[in-house]
Amino acid sequence: MIGLTAESAPLRGVSEVADFARRCFRPAAGDRVGIELEFLVFDRTDPTRQVALERLERAMPELPGGSRVTFEPGGQLELSGPAGPPADAVTRLSADVTAVQAALRGEGLALGGVGLDPVRPARRQLRLPRYDAMAEFLGRPYGALMMCSTASIQVNLDLGERPRTRWARAHALGPVLVAAFANSPLSGGRPCGWMSGRQAVWKNLDPTRTAPVTGDGHDPASAWAEYLLDARLMLVHEPDGRCRPVRDGSTFRDWLEHGRDRPPTAEDLAYHATTVFPPVRPRGWLEIRYFDAQHPYLWPVCAAVTHALVTDDRAADTALAAAEAAEHRTAWDTAARCGLSDPRLRRAAETCFRAALEALPRLGAGPGLVGEVAAFADRYVSAGRSPAADLLDPTPGHTVPAWLNSGINDEGRRQ
Repeated sequence: MIGLTAESAPLRGVSEVADFARRCFRPAAGDRVGIELEFLVFDRTDPTRQVALERLERAMPELPGGSRVTFEPGGQLELSGPAGPPADAVTRLSADVTAVQAALRGEGLALGGVGLDPVRPARRQLRLPRYDAMAEFLGRPYGALMMCSTASIQVNLDLGERPRTRWARAHALGPVLVAAFANSPLSGGRPCGWMSGRQAVWKNLDPTRTAPVTGDGHDPASAWAEYLLDARLMLVHEPDGRCRPVRDGSTFRDWLEHGRDRPPTAEDLAYHATTVFPPVRPRGWLEIRYFDAQHPYLWPVCAAVTHALVTDDRAADTALAAAEAAEHRTAWDTAARCGLSDPRLRRAAETCFRAALEALPRLGAGPGLVGEVAAFADRYVSAGRSPAADLLDPTPGHTVPAWLNSGINDEGRRQ
């Protein structure tokens, strides 16, 4: 995390928060991509059964692509692929997903290609101090659902030489991309009323840490500094290593101006920044966090389209004009609730995908990946269907739920 140090000297004022925020937007040459995939994991014989974390850990194989394996509080599996050129990042992470799928299949388990658990109640398995404090702060039901029942794709992009440009693009394209990849329409075994039920869960959490970072688009660092100052404190680290939840609604600004048991330090600020979850978060690179998890063979489309539209100037200009035509006051909510059934978002998504398909060969994407993006556009975008529609209207004759059918297309994957 940018700015994380071992220093224990107290912060002298808001100017140091502003300095921290500016470091998060420091220009950096390059167009690397880092992809983080979360998956819910299911027992193939009984998808309603909770999969014990110990069982999942035992099943993990050696990963040929070098991804880092971690687990979320409910036992969700996260694969964080090495950052690199887009084609290389996708290839290496794809190899790791394939290895994990094979290992899990041998243990009677499967990756669930869905952003919100369709059938199981939220149940926490990891009991770490951070998660204990987070659970108490966020409360039930939505805090528990977010921590234990959601899965996402996070696309990390270099800031490039013009950080504010990429920052603005990632936000402006958010509603269109949320709609295009909405993939969580079920909860408790029935439709939840949203194409992205995962986004609905986030909407019901503390808005001081989950709303988009707004403010002067010409100075995103100032907007980020204000966001950090005005976000409520979730927890404070104690000297003995415990995490003490903060229940009084106070913000980081309150702590800085009025103190608590002790003044905040640079380390406290850097940690506070890891407890806020806006749709796009700056960390010296861009974390684009608003995507539902996808089917194990569809996630490369999400990464490729996002990279193309944010980093390629020609594609971005076309996409932004289309997104602007679809923009309105409730665009984020409409995207999550309706997906691509909303006509404005569908038209914008069609233009965005055409722009991405034109840009991807310029960016070094091979024909296999370009073909996957084109197939996704034909199946979903042109038809005005988000992937969530498959889960609500599964193919007749399939006995395995669409969100669990992770073994399809084994012979047709990109080489």
